Amino acid sequence: MRIPRIHVPVPLHAGDVLQLPEQAGEHLARVLRLEAGHPLVLFNGDGAEYDARLAALAKRGVTAEVGARREVSLESPLPLTLVQGVARGEKMDWILQKATELGVARIVPVVTERTEVRLDEERGSRRLAHWTQVIASACEQCGRNVLPEILAPQKLMHYCASLTQADTDARFALLPEAEAGPRAIGPLPRGALLLIGPEGGLSDHDIAVARNAGFRGLRLGPRILRTETAGLAAIAALQTVAGDFV
Repeated sequence: MRIPRIHVPVPLHAGDVLQLPEQAGEHLARVLRLEAGHPLVLFNGDGAEYDARLAALAKRGVTAEVGARREVSLESPLPLTLVQGVARGEKMDWILQKATELGVARIVPVVTERTEVRLDEERGSRRLAHWTQVIASACEQCGRNVLPEILAPQKLMHYCASLTQADTDARFALLPEAEAGPRAIGPLPRGALLLIGPEGGLSDHDIAVARNAGFRGLRLGPRILRTETAGLAAIAALQTVAGDFV
């Protein structure tokens, strides 16, 4: 029997009866057609998951009764930050979804010289809320109980200027002309930052800004990868050489 996993962004305590998020409740009631008493797993991002059961399915909302807390961690020992040039529409959703499944700890959407998406403050806030939901849904699917942190979109130069030595000592930018590949990377005890360009790639100015902030070129074979492929392939490679892909 499949037990649905639901992200609920509120404190959870055994014995509580709470209303599930509207989208999740509709999926359980109308798509899966579950009945009261069906088991669930709830998580709120605190690192644990909670046994639960459907309490009621009514027009005013679907409720669940919270049960015992269980400590379950599927987090990678390698703290990876994906610094992703903002991509268009569903491409960005795909990147966020798969990066979450692959175990990244943080995602920083950046606007570069060749970024085709233009985000003012209002649109940026709406996209951030949407992206957060995409990440939560990915965690429901893959079993993670900690949502990767996602920052508000910002210009690449501003992000690079904000970095300090305390952030990490391993910074990589995926560049087709780079000489070093993942096999040349040694242990990464403090994790790594991974910079990926948007659809048009990183411009010469972007690369100069990144190199000035301590980013080294990283190459993944002889082929040019699309932005929605590049970051995911690089994450998998780093997880293999220094993370939990064993």
